[in-house]
Amino acid sequence: MAGLALIASLAACATPETRIRDGLIGAGLSKPISTCMADRMINRLSLVQINKLNGLGKLKKRAPGDISVNEFVKRTKGLQDPEILGVVTSSGVVCALK
Repeated sequence: MAGLALIASLAACATPETRIRDGLIGAGLSKPISTCMADRMINRLSLVQINKLNGLGKLKKRAPGDISVNEFVKRTKGLQDPEILGVVTSSGVVCALK
């Protein structure tokens, strides 16, 4: 029981960047792309925008690498937030080229 409490407390301490990365991975982006994009996005989006973006990962759980950056950008358009779309698009392009 104490082990579960420790795991729960560690999960609650996850950084916003870690939550973004995990959300991107859960949405189907590859782990390297997700890590790179989260690093760029954390400094460019507000907490409200990050929460909106994390909602995309909850729509469909996919295996890491199941979707392309292009497909993720298309899904991001549904949020109807031009700033999120711009950050996702630029981060996706930069990270895909690395």
